Amino acid sequence: MTDSPTPTTAPMIAASNEDILIQSLPTVSRLALVYAPRSAREQTLALLALDARLAHLLRHSREPMMAQLRLAWWRESLGQSADQWPEGEPLLALLKSWNGHHGGLVPLIDGWEAMTGAAPLPPTALEAMAQGRGEAFAALAEALGRSAERAAALKLGRAWALNDLAMRLGHASERAAARKLAQASGGARLSRSLRPLMVLHGLAARRLEKGDESGATSPAAMLKAMRLGLLGF
Repeated sequence: MTDSPTPTTAPMIAASNEDILIQSLPTVSRLALVYAPRSAREQTLALLALDARLAHLLRHSREPMMAQLRLAWWRESLGQSADQWPEGEPLLALLKSWNGHHGGLVPLIDGWEAMTGAAPLPPTALEAMAQGRGEAFAALAEALGRSAERAAALKLGRAWALNDLAMRLGHASERAAARKLAQASGGARLSRSLRPLMVLHGLAARRLEKGDESGATSPAAMLKAMRLGLLGF
């Protein structure tokens, strides 16, 4: 009598909450996250996942009012102490890694709410969106203990947002306005903890310069991301 063959297929392991949130990110955001040091990874992922969640929320809300109601839930949650948050929301669970600095993300909610207006959006709405993303990265600098880099993170976060908007907005006049604002924005250098923002900005600027998605995904773009992520220039 022979022994039964030993199964060679390992049991499936359930994906962690962190894995699920990573999969929710756009490709470029996942690439940028690679360059976050271990000490900054959870906080950076939480910010990128929140930004992606809000973008998804707007895309899949049939009416502006519905989007605004959902944004209001996030604004209220971020205005509360983390110990008041409901259980079972992976993103809120990860935002606890911000150790009480999560209130600094409320401007990001406000920025996305500015995008719920009727097209074509005015330049003031684009400015609000850029400011919201900039303030979110400034808050990340605070959460990571890099308060001296708050102003630089705000500046680069705004510039990233404008370069990104100039490619992604649906209306030609909106894209033109975002491009004009992006051209007037400047760059900044950041320490290792905040290098993912440098990657985001660098690839968004390259994508805008090239005029298509390959500007952020080509082999040359990957080399640029590596240089920015590892060396900071």
